[in-house]
Amino acid sequence: MIITVTSVRLRSLWYYFKLSWHGLKITLQVRKAPGFIKMKNTGFGYLHYTITSWESKEDMQKAMLLGAHGEAMKESAKLAIETGSYTYESDRFPSWKEAKEKLKLGHFIKY
Repeated sequence: MIITVTSVRLRSLWYYFKLSWHGLKITLQVRKAPGFIKMKNTGFGYLHYTITSWESKEDMQKAMLLGAHGEAMKESAKLAIETGSYTYESDRFPSWKEAKEKLKLGHFIKY
């Protein structure tokens, strides 16, 4: 399966509410997406994380670019000072400790 770990470092704590609203819409979208397997979220204050698992990289990429997730990506620079992601193959869903270690290998965008 394909695992994607993402992080968002908010520009202001006030943006937490907007992030949560996007998160709700994204969750509703991806749960219906072809190839979706599982999702977890965590975070506090400025820093928030998501882990998703998918049957294929193509399924993950389609969900990422369309709908609520695509719309949220357009607001990234407004809400965040940094976003990060790392995608890899695995036969199991990672723990948060494992996911955060993998994320260190990822691609980060500073706004």
